[in-house]
Amino acid sequence: MKHILYTILSSALLLFACSDYLDMTPEKDIDTIETIFEQRTSANSWLAGIYGLTTMLIANVCDNVAYLGADEFVTCDRLRNAAGGEGKYDYPGFKISDGLQMSQAPYDNLWEEGGINNYYSSFYELIRSCNIFIENIDNVYNMLASEKRQWKAEVKAIKAFIYFELVRRYGPIVLVPENIGVDEDMSKMRQPRVHVDTCFNTIVRLLDEAEKDLPTSTTRDSDRAPFFCQESVLALKARVLLYAASPLFNGNEYYSDFKGKNGEPLFSIQRDPEKWKRAAEAADKAVQVCEQIGHRLYDGTSSKNSDLLNKMGDIEFSMYSRFSNPEFLLEWKYTSIGFYKLCLPRFKSTDIKYFNEQLYGCLSPSMKMVEMYYTEHGLPIDADNTWNYNSRYQMSKEASSLYKDVVPLNTDVLQLHLRREPRFYACIAADRLYWQLGTNTPRDDYNLLVKAYKGEQFGSQYDIVTSNSWQNINGYWLKKHTYSTWATRTYQVNLNRDETLPVIRLAELYLIQAEAWNEYLEKPDDRVYTPLNKVRERAGIPDVVTAWKSTYSKNPEKVDTREGMREIIRQEINIELAFEGHRYWNLRRWKIAHEKLNEKQYGWNILGETERGFYNNFEGPVVIWNKCKFTAPRDYLNPIRAEQVLISGVVQNPGW
Repeated sequence: MKHILYTILSSALLLFACSDYLDMTPEKDIDTIETIFEQRTSANSWLAGIYGLTTMLIANVCDNVAYLGADEFVTCDRLRNAAGGEGKYDYPGFKISDGLQMSQAPYDNLWEEGGINNYYSSFYELIRSCNIFIENIDNVYNMLASEKRQWKAEVKAIKAFIYFELVRRYGPIVLVPENIGVDEDMSKMRQPRVHVDTCFNTIVRLLDEAEKDLPTSTTRDSDRAPFFCQESVLALKARVLLYAASPLFNGNEYYSDFKGKNGEPLFSIQRDPEKWKRAAEAADKAVQVCEQIGHRLYDGTSSKNSDLLNKMGDIEFSMYSRFSNPEFLLEWKYTSIGFYKLCLPRFKSTDIKYFNEQLYGCLSPSMKMVEMYYTEHGLPIDADNTWNYNSRYQMSKEASSLYKDVVPLNTDVLQLHLRREPRFYACIAADRLYWQLGTNTPRDDYNLLVKAYKGEQFGSQYDIVTSNSWQNINGYWLKKHTYSTWATRTYQVNLNRDETLPVIRLAELYLIQAEAWNEYLEKPDDRVYTPLNKVRERAGIPDVVTAWKSTYSKNPEKVDTREGMREIIRQEINIELAFEGHRYWNLRRWKIAHEKLNEKQYGWNILGETERGFYNNFEGPVVIWNKCKFTAPRDYLNPIRAEQVLISGVVQNPGW
């Protein structure tokens, strides 16, 4: 058994800089569990292997369905149908967003060996590896007891993380407190799924155990940066408890008849408001620890030519780190460093100053997300008295110098793109707005005016919307996840393998505070407003009460009620955490996915050669995709592969 387990894991350890360990030649036979856990170096390689295999999926923007499986992006058919080697579908999120999930061969299958299309390891394999580590780390002879406790805590934290990823995919899962021997009777291996509350409580217990033996990020050794520390454990606990309190898992009538194989209920249909308090208090504690040791929202950009550009800089840099950003609480190296290829514009090959054959420019923010961002007054575009919502698809002009180098002054620009909040301009590239695509020099100005009509610099070079070429199909580009200071022609030269993806950042923790307290309290107070305002302040918009009580607001009373603040907080979450893999899960846990993910996707007429043609005669956007589908309650939880249900005896999720 021990030989088999080592064989399964050793091939994966290279993923986390463990090549020295893998290059060793065993003196006699393949190493056993006992020999692996004799020495510190090999035990550390085992630990790194667990983290490495986990990050392979979570930090992969292309394969992690949370990024592309909601309604934040639109893309061309060539990318939708892209396939890799070994029968692997490259962008499974799109299949899920189109309602093509299936129980015969599920996308996002982390339940069993093979993972997504036989490409990723089962998360249950990783749990088994965690258990082996926890059971054997004390046998290492050349380690201090304190170091053993820390490493064990790091593994307990990643085990909790893996459990959580399974729960938010499948709901009730099979818990594995300790491994079952491979030579045990089959009946012992067929463990049942347990109540979803038990799953959440187990995750929290593991995190509580881990916290006691983990240092903060400021006191740990630098080589432990990719692993959980005290504040990232506390932040994950707050996120876990937020999910446990949310409508999908807290009093969900959809699952009143969802029972285990022995008839035991797997969900409680009675809503428990105390779960919100538990989440709120966990977030409060996490925030307190984070702020005490110096975590803060990224800010302080002052080198730009205007307040707006500086604020856009803060927003841009809030997403970048090499284990150095004070806002990041948990960060892992990107395992899909080519995401920029999909987002950055594909210029003509004759445009030699900017052309890069590696750039496809085919992954666009959806019109829904373009309209999600606030006005300059921190209000939704349909709630601001000074912003002409009914004329948003008409042309207008900007005269204020406050927008210099962001919006061309005294020039026709779509009203939808004017007087928006800094996060809009920092994250979305739109027609007739400026986009910084390189570092300016005395000779070269890389602040390009986006010209998106057919045949223009950013526009389509085709006469049709084609299915076999890289093509931007809605006239918008995503700035988020890309560096404005790197020129497109040589973008990949600047890439560093140390670039990290924020798994949890402080802004999310503030938003958890606001949401949890709002849902628990009868009437919102500073426990709701204060954390929300921290996010809004960095975004460069007024605090929430000032914004909604101002003369600009069409509904001043909205901030006074739980229901009103619920809508406000959810929109703030959708904006601040846009394109970071959160909306996919949030729409599910809020139990509103069936309301949002069955809508058509819109954009501009990319074949239009004039402003009238491009903007559809100013009559509004056109349908560019109409195959989005979400079936409730079926699609709220992933299916377990049908054959695995027959083999293991676990019950299938409802609707599958």
